[in-house]
Amino acid sequence: MKTDESTKLKSDLVQVARLALSEKTDDVRLFVARLVRQYRGGEPDLAEQLDTLLRTIAPGSATHYMRRKNSSRREVASLPVDGESQLSLLKVFDDGPDFPAPLLAATVSESLAQLIKERKQIKKLATLGLHPTKSSVFVGAPGVGKTITARWIAAQLGVPLFVLDLTAVMSSLLGKSGSNLRAALDYAKSVPSVLFLDEIDAVAKRRSDDSDVGELKRLVTVILQEVDDWPSSGLLLAATNHPELIDRALWRRFDLIVEFKTPDAEAVTVAIKRFLGPDLPKFEKWIGVLSYTFQNHSFSDIEREMQRFRRALALGVSSSAKLIEDIVRLKAPDLGRAEQIEFAMLLDSETSLSQRAIHDITGVSRDTIRKHRNVAPTLVKRSSRTSTIA
Repeated sequence: MKTDESTKLKSDLVQVARLALSEKTDDVRLFVARLVRQYRGGEPDLAEQLDTLLRTIAPGSATHYMRRKNSSRREVASLPVDGESQLSLLKVFDDGPDFPAPLLAATVSESLAQLIKERKQIKKLATLGLHPTKSSVFVGAPGVGKTITARWIAAQLGVPLFVLDLTAVMSSLLGKSGSNLRAALDYAKSVPSVLFLDEIDAVAKRRSDDSDVGELKRLVTVILQEVDDWPSSGLLLAATNHPELIDRALWRRFDLIVEFKTPDAEAVTVAIKRFLGPDLPKFEKWIGVLSYTFQNHSFSDIEREMQRFRRALALGVSSSAKLIEDIVRLKAPDLGRAEQIEFAMLLDSETSLSQRAIHDITGVSRDTIRKHRNVAPTLVKRSSRTSTIA
């Protein structure tokens, strides 16, 4: 072994000893993860031994692979930072077990329930020679609940969620050979946590995309390697709004692909009731109208509008009836002809609006309203309640 290599090895040994004797367990694991990368080329056997130790020795406690420790402040304090800006590369969410469950389709809930069960019974799986789900990618439009779901999963597992917003660190990554990305990933491996790569398509684009510079293409390779090598003791989540942009090879690496779709009618109703909170009684007689108004909208859209409603009531800016009338007037122009008729019939059934007012809102003539009055809408189950918009 060359003198400089021997000196470097001795320096590494002293560093590990110093961290270990200082009982900085998280920092030890982070440093060992860096050593794995360092020696993977020249000393593959050593790198493999160190990597095996990281994978098989659970951090903190032998009783649970992801038990939260009392050193959360120390963990946050030692988060990796960008060398130039000194800004943290990771955003931390440390939610408690009471963090509310997200509103999800039944198929998504079932997939995530099994994922959580696997993580909580990792030892049982190990006795059968099995590994739990190590990675999952969430696919769906903005506002359908991907980030909230990641926070809920981490809360259910009793660990913090580290969020790496890839679009936010792109300027730092360019020209630095992915050093920031590697530092963030190494840190997440060393601490009991869930790592969430938001908008992964910003980095993991198809390597055939000629619009990307070489640095970005190299980062795709980094991501591919990380998903392959992610330890069973951790959970790696990713999210994308543009699955068509992602390198095909990446899809094969993820253990689980979860598709988040736009909420269906039932989920929209549940979301409206949840987001109205204590003000629900003031709007309950118009739930059917609101549910129709917000069909094909995301949860974040619904939450934003319900919060606006509540603020308006709290400050006396508007009444609940006026808020409902305003929102349906905004909705009507976006509807097709058949939907406008359906909406008109819903308003005729569930409110005391006059046929003239309904015509003004929807553009549907009073003759058409009278003609369809006894015909139930085909897409919306109307409530038997009658409300008043004054």
